[in-house]
Amino acid sequence: MQSSALNDSQTVPGYQAVAADSHHDHAEEHPDLRMTGVLVFLVAESMIFLGLFTAYLIYRSSAEVWPPVEIERELLLPGINTLILISSSFVMNRGAVAIKKNDAGGLQFWFLLTALMGIVFLSGQVYEYMGLDFGLTTNLYASSFYVLTAFHGMHVTFGVILILAVLWRNRQPGHYSKEYHFGPEAAELYWHFVDVIWIILFILLYLL
Repeated sequence: MQSSALNDSQTVPGYQAVAADSHHDHAEEHPDLRMTGVLVFLVAESMIFLGLFTAYLIYRSSAEVWPPVEIERELLLPGINTLILISSSFVMNRGAVAIKKNDAGGLQFWFLLTALMGIVFLSGQVYEYMGLDFGLTTNLYASSFYVLTAFHGMHVTFGVILILAVLWRNRQPGHYSKEYHFGPEAAELYWHFVDVIWIILFILLYLL
């Protein structure tokens, strides 16, 4: 009987349409909240950075001289790093726009370029660390500098991994398309967040 019912369901006209309608209704009852989850996550991360920024500004306002006289701030390498990271947001946006036009190849190219730019940024940050004449415990400015930049660098690293995950999934034909592109969209939003945080960090640590 079960086999007969199964065969009937496969042959009855309109069965597939009914199943599709039921699936559609089910989707309407349970809306996709993944992007909402991403936004909540970014708000939570923003609160952490806000706490670190606030602590840094308190330290700065209570010091007679900031940064301490023994600290020499170099702007060339961080400036180049900043340009690379900001530019990568525009590059990544090209990939996000491409997949909304069903251009999976464009997504692959621009996201790969973004990942490479992120790796260059991280390499520049490590190179900067190697050339600094102060350590984590030298003074309050040095401790704040390393905590803020390293914490941000951790987020950049996660962003690069996220981009590489999108690239890996994009290898499958049709995995992302004009209709289904949550992965690239979430990765792009996260990457823009990382860029904005770095702009604030650059102003606080290198310019003020």
